Amino acid sequence: MSRRSGILEFAVLGLLRESPMHGYELRKRLNTSLGVFRAFSYGTLYPCLKTLVANGWLIEEPGSAPEDALAASLAGRRAKIVYRLTAAGKEHFEELLSHTGPDTWEDESFAARFAFFGQTEREVRMRVLEGRRSRLEERLEKMRASLARTRERLDDYTLELQRHGMESVEREVRWLNELIESERAGRDKRNPGPPDETAK
Repeated sequence: MSRRSGILEFAVLGLLRESPMHGYELRKRLNTSLGVFRAFSYGTLYPCLKTLVANGWLIEEPGSAPEDALAASLAGRRAKIVYRLTAAGKEHFEELLSHTGPDTWEDESFAARFAFFGQTEREVRMRVLEGRRSRLEERLEKMRASLARTRERLDDYTLELQRHGMESVEREVRWLNELIESERAGRDKRNPGPPDETAK
C-alpha cells in the first residue's frame, strides 16, 4: 500500500467513526474538512472503500429509508450505499491513532493525523507534534544551508521564492511551539502535582 492510500484509509476510518456515510458525503467531508484530500477523486475513494470492506473494517448498508431505495429502483437509479465502521474497524483505527513514528511527521500524514487529534490521546499528540517540529527544524536547517551556498547564483525571483518557503516553515515551527506549550499547560492544569507544604 502506498503512503497516500494509507493516509486515505486512515481518514475514511476516522470520519466513519463519527457517523456512517455514503460515498458522496465521505468525499465532500474529505474535501472540506481535510484539505490534504482536495485532489482525491471518486476513482480513488471507491477502491479504498472496497478494500476496507474486504478487510472487515467497514460494512455496506442500503441508504436511509426503504422507500428511497424503492424509488431509486423504479427510476432506474442505483440506491446509495452507506458505509458503517465495524468493531474491527474501530479497533484498527484506534491502533492507527496510537502510531507516532516518522511517517506521521510528513506533510500529508501530519495533516490527516492532526485532523483527528480530538480523538487522540494527549501523549500521542505530544509525540507527533514534537516529531513534526523536529522534522521541520531539520528541513529549515537544510534550506538555510542551501540558500547560503547558492544565494549568489540565484536571480531575485528565485531568491524570493526560497525565502518564502523558509518563512512558511518558520511559521509552522512557531505554530507547533504554541501547540506543544498549550498541550503541556493542559497537562499541568489536569495534574498540578502535590500542594506546596511550605506555602502554609
